[in-house]
Amino acid sequence: MAAVELEKERGRSAALAIAAVVFMVGIPLWWKTTETYRAWLPYAQIQELDNLQLVLNVEVEVVFSPGTLAPEQLKKFPFTSVREQEHHVDANTGLKYRYETKYRTATIMEVDALNQPTAQDADLSLHMLTESVCGSVVVYVIHESSTLLPKEVKAYVGHRRTALLRTPPGRESGSLKGFLAALDLEVKQVVETMSFSHQDILGALSDRVRLAKVSKENLADSLRAIKSSPGYEITFSLLNPDPKSHSLHWDIEGAVHSYIQPLLDKLAPVANFSVDSQILHYAMLGVNPRFDNNISAYVLSEESLAHVINPVEARLGSNAASSNPVLNFLLYIPDAHHSPLLIRDHNRKMVPSNAFHSPRWGGIMIYNVNDLYGNEAEFPVNININMAKVMGIFLAQLRLMLGIQQGNPPPGFMLQSAGNAGVADWELDRLLWSRSVENVATASTTISSLAQLLDQIGNIVINDNIAKQVSSAVTSLQAAVAELETGNLDFALQYSREAILASERAFFDPSLLHLLYFPDDQKFAIYIPLFLPMCVPIVLSLLKIVKELRQKRTEKQSKQD
Repeated sequence: MAAVELEKERGRSAALAIAAVVFMVGIPLWWKTTETYRAWLPYAQIQELDNLQLVLNVEVEVVFSPGTLAPEQLKKFPFTSVREQEHHVDANTGLKYRYETKYRTATIMEVDALNQPTAQDADLSLHMLTESVCGSVVVYVIHESSTLLPKEVKAYVGHRRTALLRTPPGRESGSLKGFLAALDLEVKQVVETMSFSHQDILGALSDRVRLAKVSKENLADSLRAIKSSPGYEITFSLLNPDPKSHSLHWDIEGAVHSYIQPLLDKLAPVANFSVDSQILHYAMLGVNPRFDNNISAYVLSEESLAHVINPVEARLGSNAASSNPVLNFLLYIPDAHHSPLLIRDHNRKMVPSNAFHSPRWGGIMIYNVNDLYGNEAEFPVNININMAKVMGIFLAQLRLMLGIQQGNPPPGFMLQSAGNAGVADWELDRLLWSRSVENVATASTTISSLAQLLDQIGNIVINDNIAKQVSSAVTSLQAAVAELETGNLDFALQYSREAILASERAFFDPSLLHLLYFPDDQKFAIYIPLFLPMCVPIVLSLLKIVKELRQKRTEKQSKQD
């Protein structure tokens, strides 16, 4: 009996030892080695992004030329005065605009520059003296009788960040304070023309605000412009549907260098651009034009243009090496049997450019060469394409899709064409304001969505790289907002680009793929076959030990009774 009791005691000790090792060492070790690694994220700072309030600050400098101030008003000069105008504009977006206006008199060199024969020459001379800061506006107030501007023009906006403004009437009779108050209304129109406007910012935030807050014109512009991206791929394609009829020659490399590259060089702070070209033979538009006997030409109606994109796009191919958006510009040469080919708008009027564009996709131009076809023509006809004509159309379409808009200037305003540069400095500033705000809004939305996802799904691994990208995005967002508030537009754009890049790298990190994680029921299905065969004997042994202890305790109490 002693041997049997000793064997039972040894079995109980072994069962207890195994249970102790399993519950005190095995289960904690398994729990620790299989737990989901989740690096720390700045959730408090991310939550603050939902209540992010943007303050856009514009530095405005008003410079008075000789004769623009009355003698009584001039006694209070020279001085430099700063006036701040801050007001809450929209409760839905939390936007605030601040205009810091500084007043001073013109220097001797600026007076010499304003004595040029034309406004264009004065604008260039002023630019040679000093270069304005990105995002700022300098308004030179000239005498109302100045010959720099035509009599019907009260304000001139050139290529740079400077503008010429005639003095408002009644300057001699009023006080300096009243004169500045009247002048502020004129200056405000100049600033809204050269810098951002409320509708521009709402257009950039069209995905986040109610569409009712955005005017139809600005909503159309925002839908036409391609969304902000770190880079863009621009492809020029020449479509030759009938190589037997004509042999096409186009100097696309020289045309891009002369017409497109200056614009892309100025847009380098906004995004990276790559340009390529291709020639596609036997590429058709995919629609059958109708012959109009009244004009002896084939016609494409505006309703049929929507059916042109898909058949042509199938031949364009795709750039698999890059995830950047692609802007397509197609030059189509009609074959001899469908030439000339014209485009008619919804008013049944011929489109002068004979081109159309698709928002956020690209543009197509139809280039007719029917005058080269004759009874004695030898096919294929050699055709040298007028690239100046073609690139003028494509450049205008590219400006539209990148969001470069002059808008409708107020009455009496003269806006100088951008010329060979493709974009004026103040037009670039308008684009930078919109893109900075759009980048900040997009990055904050991406980071907030990612944080909400990671908070709801607790078994997703948050590795150190994701935490680093999230922290970098939050830091860059805070820096971008601070730079916008101080008016440093170039730094604001740089930080906003860094924020959107970091947020997208974190959001699309491969380690966050949902296929790498399992629901709890699948985890039980995996672990039960592993642990159940081991746990059943241990549990049964423990139950047996407890049963024996209870039995001994009962027998002991019976003997005592």
